Amino acid sequence: MKKEEKTELTREKIINAANFEFGTKGYEGASLNNICNDNGISKGLIYHNFKSKDEIYLLCVRRCFDTITAYLQELNVDSDMHQYMEMRFRFFSEHPLYARIFFESVLQSPKHLIEDIKELKKDFDELNIKIYRLALSKLTLRDSVTEQEAIEYYSMVQNMFHGIFQYGVFQNDDFTALMDAHETKLAKILDLMLYGIAKEGKK
Repeated sequence: MKKEEKTELTREKIINAANFEFGTKGYEGASLNNICNDNGISKGLIYHNFKSKDEIYLLCVRRCFDTITAYLQELNVDSDMHQYMEMRFRFFSEHPLYARIFFESVLQSPKHLIEDIKELKKDFDELNIKIYRLALSKLTLRDSVTEQEAIEYYSMVQNMFHGIFQYGVFQNDDFTALMDAHETKLAKILDLMLYGIAKEGKK
């Protein structure tokens, strides 16, 4: 086996071990010592391949966002927001380790890594905008509302929605409960944003 191939296999083993560690314990609860002890990896080998816990965590975050983005694109999610949310639920149920990494990085990310994580989730964010734009294209907007204004409103509401979780209103030691609350409420908000809260006409 070539040296490059051996190095890549070693890095992959470390990242997979780290993905389990971060996916079960979160950033704060995870440690390089656990990754070493639970997987027969020496700390020297870790530091030979990676600079720090942060670098490994960000690699796991990158892989998480790349995987969910590819998953949603492969399933050809189009303008049906209900289908899109169902696909998200399915992904998180099929990939519980990524679910923990995803929601922690989005809702409770380590403060010193916020900007790095924003960069890593750009493709995922762009996919969300694309899907929302497609949904808008199937609707007749009010005369006073442009598509761009609707997109800006979507982004603003999404940021406010995430803020509710970030500031602890829905924080819960049970990360599955946090995930379910987030996705259920997000699906409802998207439905209300697209289709409104009132029937036409007077009572």
